[in-house]
Amino acid sequence: MLSKKQKRGALKALVHLAIALPALWLALNWYYALNYMPHELGFNPQETTHHTTGDWALRILLASLLVSPLARIKKLRSLMQFRRMVGLWAYSYVVLHIISYVWLAKYLDIGEIVADIIKRPYITIGMLAFLMLTPLAVTSTKGWIKRLGAKTWQKIHYMIYGVALLGPLHFIMMRKGIQMEPRIYMWIAVALLLLRFIKKRRAA
Repeated sequence: MLSKKQKRGALKALVHLAIALPALWLALNWYYALNYMPHELGFNPQETTHHTTGDWALRILLASLLVSPLARIKKLRSLMQFRRMVGLWAYSYVVLHIISYVWLAKYLDIGEIVADIIKRPYITIGMLAFLMLTPLAVTSTKGWIKRLGAKTWQKIHYMIYGVALLGPLHFIMMRKGIQMEPRIYMWIAVALLLLRFIKKRRAA
């Protein structure tokens, strides 16, 4: 029989693996593509990589925000142990998304990247979301909570609410025409933020 600690460890390993699957799929298919083997990246591997990392970054980010509301249910309280893990995975996919843009799309051309950030509002918003998310990832440990103090740490991490809105907005502006998928993400983000607002109003 496994102990509770072993069960938690096994469950965390499964969650890590499940979230890592899209990245592993990309890595495997890039290996095939670079070795002239059949792959599933399509005609434009860079675009597939960019869209896949961006889509999963947003999905995992929203999943991290969903953890707290679900954990209010007595039988699901144990979900809180996954909140930081899921949040860091979201940031990891955001980093992969940025890398796919600056390396695969812009070939590390700093001048062109800066021009894009200035001229294209959806890229400006995406980069802003990345900059806001970075300090949250860096200060996500218990050590940083002690260094900053709980109140200061909490104020910094309120930026996640802005990121939760900027992510879907970036997606909406990037897609041409009216498409449902990015708007669904925005509705989910707004709903999750409303749940937090209602909770705070009731607690006040």
